[in-house]
Amino acid sequence: MFAKAHHNALALATLAGLALAGSGEAAGRASANEALAKPVYRGVETRLIDLDLVNLRVTLEGAGEREDDVAAYAACAAAQYALIRGYGFARHIRTNVDHDGETWRADAVYTVSPALPRGLRTIDAEVTVDDCADRGIPTI
Repeated sequence: MFAKAHHNALALATLAGLALAGSGEAAGRASANEALAKPVYRGVETRLIDLDLVNLRVTLEGAGEREDDVAAYAACAAAQYALIRGYGFARHIRTNVDHDGETWRADAVYTVSPALPRGLRTIDAEVTVDDCADRGIPTI
């Protein structure tokens, strides 16, 4: 009798372990799929607000739930814009992010300048553009 009860308990434990392993595999596949999902960058709209103030609107699809992807896209565009204007630096003012399903949009404002601006959220444009290229994020 003990052997049969022990065998049943062992069988239940094995089934429970397999169920947990299966759910772990599913979770692993989900996170692997999310990691493999590559955003599709849909473009940058640039609006000059003032001589050194620019509004950048960027759109991308397929970022999943990663809001940081669209903000990084805007920063990459700002860095490239600074270089195009002959400046070496940008400073982040604000970024508003919105998404509808798989489409993410950022509406960002940056200052651009030839010298390192005051503030904490500054961007060295040349270094940032190189980093964006390494990460596969397009600029303007």
